[in-house]
Amino acid sequence: MTTTSTPAAPETYDVVVIGGGAAGLSAALTLGRALRSVLVIDAGHPRNAPAAGAHNLLGNEGITPLELIARGQDEARSYGAHITTGTVTDVTGTVEDGFTVSLDAEAPRTSRRGAPTPALAEAPATVRARRIVLASGAVDTLPPIPGLLERWGKDVIHCPYCHGYEVRGQQIGVLATSPMWLHQAKLIRQWSDDVTVLLDSQPAPSAEDRAALESRGIRIVEGTVGRVLSADDRLTGVEVAGIDGPLPLEAILVGTQMSIDSALVTSLGLHTEENPMGEFVPVDMRKATNVPGVFAAGNVTSVGSMVAASMADGVMAGAALNMDLVEEDFAHALIPA
Repeated sequence: MTTTSTPAAPETYDVVVIGGGAAGLSAALTLGRALRSVLVIDAGHPRNAPAAGAHNLLGNEGITPLELIARGQDEARSYGAHITTGTVTDVTGTVEDGFTVSLDAEAPRTSRRGAPTPALAEAPATVRARRIVLASGAVDTLPPIPGLLERWGKDVIHCPYCHGYEVRGQQIGVLATSPMWLHQAKLIRQWSDDVTVLLDSQPAPSAEDRAALESRGIRIVEGTVGRVLSADDRLTGVEVAGIDGPLPLEAILVGTQMSIDSALVTSLGLHTEENPMGEFVPVDMRKATNVPGVFAAGNVTSVGSMVAASMADGVMAGAALNMDLVEEDFAHALIPA
């Protein structure tokens, strides 16, 4: 990898990337290699931080999420990107006049590698940018069942492709939180022949759906889940109303409800849509939003995307945004002096 010194912060960045996860850093890397001035503002709360590893990443299979971020930061900086820790509080302006990004900067943190994560020199309260990439991700909201959050990212999982292999062959419960539970139950059966659906507050399945599940040995348990049980740092079962004693389980698949930073979305004037998994910002094929000059990538646009897909999103957003700036540079050059 070519290593370069990071240039001084410009008065106006070509691009400010809001969010320093897989999507944001991939966008910054792409833009840095296109010789654009880039600032990444990272709040420091990656969605997958509780997980032991990130999976389906060719060449980086099983890497810890924080190590992946640390490597991404190093790579983006090697091409001149600035990275600061902080929270964006407001974005104003237009593509014609440029954007002003307000932020609460934070003191440098210690990375997973033990080295400090640098903050931008003098931590300005505002920065200027020609374009914006929104890559602020999504936040998982779990059902308020005692004991569930404590096992999140360990043996309470939400994505079979991300973590199904790690719980293969175990006693797996599917905690029904939305009509998507039927899809989840059928899917996780690929990783274990010991699957139990915990209906909790969801309605019972139709006779046809029940027959389909039972044909492959999937059990259905009705009753409210009162508590998730664990011992010796492992999940051991659940308490269900109407059942005497705990129901033994070793892992739980749960559908979370995902939310995005609504204040920031409102500040930018972005349209949003919803699907059964949560709210998201729709984008076109170029990763452009409804607001000219604002592009978006990662879980903020697709709440169900895995890490690899978020990386690809960031690369595509960076490339499309760079071309947008290329066209603008040519248009400005044609204006008579």
